[in-house]
Amino acid sequence: MRNIFNLIMLLLIILATMLSAQTDTLITTNGETLTGEVKKMEQGVLTIKTAYSDSDFLIEWKKISAFRSQNNFTISLESGARLLGKINGGADSVQIVTVTMSVDRKLEDIVAFEQFDESLLSRVSASLGVGINFTKAQNLRQFNMRSSLGYFVKDWKASGSFDAVYSEQDSVDQTKRIDANISFTYFLIRDWFISASSDFLQNEEQKIKLRSTPKIGFGNYIIHSNSAYLSIGLGISGNFEQSSDPTSESRNSSEVYLNAELNMFDFGDISLLTSTTAYKNIDVGDRIRNDFKFDLKYDFFGTDFYVKLGYTLNYDSYPIEGASETDYVIQTTFGWDL
Repeated sequence: MRNIFNLIMLLLIILATMLSAQTDTLITTNGETLTGEVKKMEQGVLTIKTAYSDSDFLIEWKKISAFRSQNNFTISLESGARLLGKINGGADSVQIVTVTMSVDRKLEDIVAFEQFDESLLSRVSASLGVGINFTKAQNLRQFNMRSSLGYFVKDWKASGSFDAVYSEQDSVDQTKRIDANISFTYFLIRDWFISASSDFLQNEEQKIKLRSTPKIGFGNYIIHSNSAYLSIGLGISGNFEQSSDPTSESRNSSEVYLNAELNMFDFGDISLLTSTTAYKNIDVGDRIRNDFKFDLKYDFFGTDFYVKLGYTLNYDSYPIEGASETDYVIQTTFGWDL
């Protein structure tokens, strides 16, 4: 019996030692100390799990004055460097220790990090927002959706999105519009990256049964901070179109593109994501296209639920015969983030 008791005590001591070794410590700018498990910091907000709360705490990164942890993190610096190591220190002098070196930085130089975890789920991000409208007048029924899925590691990320609008109304043809995207980005030094992606569009207003646009290019983060990202990219693309008009032929061509994306997130519970991509056709010299997106999101009191206002605009200076040069969609959705 005594041996069993000693074994239990030994196991408890080992467990306590393991737990204490994994405890992270934060000191805020007003002097408060928090201990727990830091999961990540992204878009200027740090997430920490504590033993005295059922839900995770969210703290603005700029309100942290000291950080100590023995866990490994994948770390992104304002300079564009991406490291795997430990973070320890104060606001003016923090040490990042990797397998091969030790780097001294300020806390404000760290723009994002995430606890290094081999599990698949920890590297996945997802969002789903839906909106539904019904009116008695002319029996209007409308459904819209904006969704995304991503997988991130230290040196690369893969992502996809799917946006759709369906509308039915008495005495009016059904309206359907679908935007989809898949992309892969590999990060280089000094915030440069290379990317490969493909966009898909189904748009009845512009008589597009299916437009697929595979692209490959490179770019750079002009701004990469704790409050905003701004990236610029350029490359080449193909444009493959099938018309919903059976009398129109398919149109295939080559293009060059220029893209800009702005992500602003240091506004409390409000964030802004907008992008624009301009295409110059090589085969039809005077044809220009542009895809523009604007998403304004409000997170409910720091939770995973949100309401989003989205605006999408497509322009084509050389549309299919009988179709409109422009089409736009305004969507209001209620959703959830993973």
